[in-house]
Amino acid sequence: MVRADPGLSGAGRPSLGGMRYVEVNGVRLSAVGVGCWQFGSSDWGYGRDYEETAVAIVHRALDLGVNLIDTAEIYARGASEAIVGRALRDRRDEAFVATKLLPVLPTAGRTYEHARLSAARLGVETLDLYQVHFPNLMIPLGQTMAGMRRLQDEHLIRHVGVSNFPAEIWRRAESALGRPVLSNQVQYSLARRKPERAVLPYARAQDRLVIAYSPLAQGLLGGRYDVDHRPTNPTRRINPFFLPENLVRAAPLITALREVAAAHDATPAQVALAWVLRRPNVVVIPGASSIEQLEHNVAAADLELTADDDARLTAASDAFTPLGLPAAVPGLVRERLAGSGSVA
Repeated sequence: MVRADPGLSGAGRPSLGGMRYVEVNGVRLSAVGVGCWQFGSSDWGYGRDYEETAVAIVHRALDLGVNLIDTAEIYARGASEAIVGRALRDRRDEAFVATKLLPVLPTAGRTYEHARLSAARLGVETLDLYQVHFPNLMIPLGQTMAGMRRLQDEHLIRHVGVSNFPAEIWRRAESALGRPVLSNQVQYSLARRKPERAVLPYARAQDRLVIAYSPLAQGLLGGRYDVDHRPTNPTRRINPFFLPENLVRAAPLITALREVAAAHDATPAQVALAWVLRRPNVVVIPGASSIEQLEHNVAAADLELTADDDARLTAASDAFTPLGLPAAVPGLVRERLAGSGSVA
């Protein structure tokens, strides 16, 4: 794993063409990518004009040296892919385009056909990375990987990836494919560190990549939210992290992020991203609601935390014990009823 080309002019001030890169198994990717889950979706509450903003976000990301653009066929039922395709229409060669197969009956034939459909929506001849969105234990991995192998042999995809795969199933996917499975996209942040047990060690040992999605825990680690200032959009409201009980539990971690951020003239979100990026073989794909937020995300790649910073944040993360399922179910039901107007 190699990081190179620091080219930003301060944690909050990205300059054109500056970015750090991660090199894994011959592939060179920007340390910060663009996650496109929000593109085309009304659930985030970004408004009708956001499609135009999304195109501008991709263009600005490319200007800043970001090359990893990640989407999926399930995001807004294909609308996200179409928006990304529109954004890349005249700039395809600048992007490493990654999308994902929704693994409902992921047979060899279905895998092959869905890749072609995604490529058509994206307006590209070849997908740089085609990922299985999550494991399907009902269909043998050999079936899915046979479709992936055909796609590679016909040069319709360059690299195979997986998402939400435990390390052992990732290893089995590689065995079934008979070739490297370049990456595993997993939820990884200071608030959710399960991938450290086996996924990150596997990536480092095998020269593979971990793509960290929700590296800000859907905004929890940005420091905007607390018990008195909770998110209003549906996606965040049904996330257990934003239950009042968990916001109280997260307060010491948020305090640590704010204090480290103040010492670096940065934001808590930038510090949270920089902490993830200190891990070998890891890149992040935060979403962005605006060009300004994108620029701040990109600038995090140039933020150098000290060993003491890292230790403090890790200790605060260790102490964060959010309510998980099923303990969070009553609170989530309460939130759903409140959102529907069924309770006061």
